[in-house]
Amino acid sequence: MDDRRRLQLDTLMESLDLSPIETPSVYDLFDRALTHSSFTYENKLNSLENYERLEFLGDAVLKLIVSEYLFERFPDYREGELTKIRAVIVSDATLADFARLMELGEFMVFGKSEARNNGANKVSNLACGFEAFLGALFLDGRLVEIRHLLVSLLEEQVTLVDMSKTKDNYKAVLQELTQAEGHGIPAYRTVLEEGPPHNKTFFIEVLVNQEPVGHGQGKSKKEAQQSAAKMALEVFNALEE
Repeated sequence: MDDRRRLQLDTLMESLDLSPIETPSVYDLFDRALTHSSFTYENKLNSLENYERLEFLGDAVLKLIVSEYLFERFPDYREGELTKIRAVIVSDATLADFARLMELGEFMVFGKSEARNNGANKVSNLACGFEAFLGALFLDGRLVEIRHLLVSLLEEQVTLVDMSKTKDNYKAVLQELTQAEGHGIPAYRTVLEEGPPHNKTFFIEVLVNQEPVGHGQGKSKKEAQQSAAKMALEVFNALEE
């Protein structure tokens, strides 16, 4: 790693009010956390040199701390209500917003193709980079700093989610549930469209492990998908009464 890259990482840590990096191996750790798979692929490097493994770890760290935060902040909320809020907070869209606040994309390394395709602004890349960064912080023994960083990002966002209907994103809750139980991401299939083009009704079913677990209808596909996801959560006994 060259001095320019070390300076970049030092700047990032300082901007986030995190303690400085002290050893070469830790510089390598954070460099890896911010390296996209397109870079290792284009340069024929070992895939272990990109952020994917650290993202896996960071995802678990994120959910633990967010769960702890919500558990303490809302002592009167039942599990279902906490799950709804957490599903929105740990969604790619919210994590990408956090990454933008941190200007994380400016410090990420991409292959030439991904860089040309505006990779530093893609929601999925920013969300994954954010989780990988948390994973690196955890491996460097910075759990206290992770909590401080996340709470500073969470407080206002959690308030907004709690006050809005965003937390009733049944699709997000269902996806978190199925992934946590090792069933992967639910799939949505349109089974019927009725009515004229200006006033259609959509009928959609949701599948988990290729098996239908819920169905719904609505005046838009999004509305029908939410209805189907809600039914699936009822089937799994995971919906707050």
